[in-house]
Amino acid sequence: MTTGSLGLRSSGSYGSLQQQQFQNSATTPPVPPRKPPKMFKEKEGMFLWICKFAPRKKVGMLLICAVSAAVFLWVLYVGKAGGGDTPELNISMTSGVFPPDTGQVRRIDLIEQNDFGQIASIESPPPPPLAYFKGYTLPPGNPCEGFTLPPPPADKKRTGPRPCPVCYLPVEQAIALMPDAPSFSPGVSSLTYIHEENLSKSEFGGSEFGGYPSLKQRTDSYDIRESMSVHCGFVRGARPGHQTGFDIDDSNFLAMESCRGVVVASAIFGAFDLIRQPRNISEYAKANVCFYMFVDEETESFMRNSSELDNSMRVGLWRIVVVHNLPYNDPRRNGKVPKLLLHRLFPNARYSLWLDAKLELVVDPYQILERFLWRKNASFAISRHYRRFDVFVEAEANKAASKFDNASIDFQVDFYKKEGLTPYTRAKLPITSDVPEGCVIVKEHIPISNLFTCLWFNEVDRFTPRDQISFAIVRDKIREKTNWTLNMFLDCERRNFVVQGYHRDVLERWPSPPPPGAIAVVHPPPLVIVAAQPNVSTLSFVTSPVKKIPTKRGRERRSKRHRKVIPGS
Repeated sequence: MTTGSLGLRSSGSYGSLQQQQFQNSATTPPVPPRKPPKMFKEKEGMFLWICKFAPRKKVGMLLICAVSAAVFLWVLYVGKAGGGDTPELNISMTSGVFPPDTGQVRRIDLIEQNDFGQIASIESPPPPPLAYFKGYTLPPGNPCEGFTLPPPPADKKRTGPRPCPVCYLPVEQAIALMPDAPSFSPGVSSLTYIHEENLSKSEFGGSEFGGYPSLKQRTDSYDIRESMSVHCGFVRGARPGHQTGFDIDDSNFLAMESCRGVVVASAIFGAFDLIRQPRNISEYAKANVCFYMFVDEETESFMRNSSELDNSMRVGLWRIVVVHNLPYNDPRRNGKVPKLLLHRLFPNARYSLWLDAKLELVVDPYQILERFLWRKNASFAISRHYRRFDVFVEAEANKAASKFDNASIDFQVDFYKKEGLTPYTRAKLPITSDVPEGCVIVKEHIPISNLFTCLWFNEVDRFTPRDQISFAIVRDKIREKTNWTLNMFLDCERRNFVVQGYHRDVLERWPSPPPPGAIAVVHPPPLVIVAAQPNVSTLSFVTSPVKKIPTKRGRERRSKRHRKVIPGS
C-alpha cells in the first residue's frame, strides 16, 4: 500500500480527491515509497472491510463517531505514555481587583504537544491581575481562636469607659499573615476623582477644596458602578497637595508616594495638641511602617520654639509634614482632610491607620491590622461610640455640648431624615451602631473603602464637620447597592491599643510637677469657717487632718427623735 492509496474512498462523493492525486502525480516526479509501519499493515484489511461495509449497513455515522473516540483516546494514551509523569504546570498569581463572578483565577501557561508526544509550555502574555484576599481562619488550638471578652470588673467607683482585653497574635505571626493580594472590592473596581478648575457653587454646601457637587451629582455618587468618578477633595491642581489647598512640599510628597505598605498618620492644627510617641513598636514596623504627622505653620512654630523640632523634621518615629495654604478656617475641618483622604495623600499605600492627635499608640500596627482587618476579612474598621448608637441622640448631644451651630446640626439631621434615616433599633442588626467613635480608623486602600471615605468627606464638606452624624447615611447608602460591610468593633477594644490624653490647653492649666530631688513644701491647712454656736468661737483652725467631727452619732440621735414624733414608723 502506497501513500496515495490512503486517500482512496469507495464512495463516489470523494472522487475529486482521487483525481487530484493522479493529476499531481503526472506533473511531479514520483516520490519513492516508504515502508509503512507494521501497525498499519496489519490493520489494512480490517480498515478496507469497514469502509466497504459501512455504506451497505447505513451505519457510517456510528462508525465515524467510534473512530473519532478511538483516535481521541489513543492521543491521550500516547501523550501520557510519552511524557511520563504528569508535567508540572507553571502557575502564577498576581494581585488586583476584579468582579466577583470571575473568582480566584490563576494564569496557566499554554500547553502544546510536540512531534514526540512530549508536553511543552509556551509562555503567554500576562493577563490582568485577578487574585484577591479571601481571609483566613486561625489554626485549631490558637489562643485567639474562640476568645471571648470577660465580664467587666465590678468596680462601682469607676463607671466610665475603660479598656478591655484583646487577643493579638505575636508580631512575627501578624507580619507573616499580611495578605499578598488586596481584598475584593464589591460593586466598584475602578475609582477616579473629579478635577475642576472652574468651580461654580451648587445648591448649598461645598468648598473651593472639595468642589461644589450638585445634589444630582451627590445622588449619582451613591449609584455604585464598576467604574466611577467622584468628588474627593483636591479638585484643583495637577495632583493632591500641589496648588490644591492643603499644599505639601514636593520632597514630602515624593516620600509619601514611596510609602507602599502601611502608613500611620495623625495631624495637629492650631497647636491644639502635643505630639505623643508610639510605644511597643517592633523593629520591623519601625523600619517598614510610615509614621507621618501633619502640622500647620502655627504648630511648626510652637514646636520649634519649644525645641521639640529641628531641621531633621523628625520627632521620634514621626516624620513632620508642614501643610501650607489650609483649605478651611476651621481646624476641625482641616483635620478631616488627612483623616478621611489618606488614600489620596498616599496613593501607593496598601493600609492606613489614622489616629487623632490626642491618642498615643501602644500596640504594633501589624497586630492591629491583623486583629481588626485581616482576621475579620474586612477592608474598613472603626470603633463604636462607647455610649451612643443613635444618630438623633448623637445630634442632640452635639448641640448640648455646643460642638457646632445648632441650626446647622438640625438642618443636616432633617435632610437625612427626609432621605430615610431612622433611629437605631434592633431591626438594623447585624449593624450594631449608627454612631462611631471616629478618633481611630483602620483601612485598606481598595476602591470600595476609598469610595466610602470620599463620600463621607463630601458630607462633612457640605454639612457640619461632625462626622459622627454623617457616618451612618453614607454607610447605609453604599450597603443598599453592594454587600460591602465594615467592622465596627467595641470602644473598649480601641482603648486597648491607644491611650487617650488631654489637649494642650488642659495640660497647660495643670501645675507642673516638681523637679527631681526637690524638697516638697507642706503648706498649713486652710482656714475653716464653722457656724456660730453658743460658747463656741466663730473661727477655728484644723490642727490635725486626722481629727474628725463625730457626725454619725448626731445623725443617730436625730433619727431617734424623728421616730418619736411619728409613732409606728
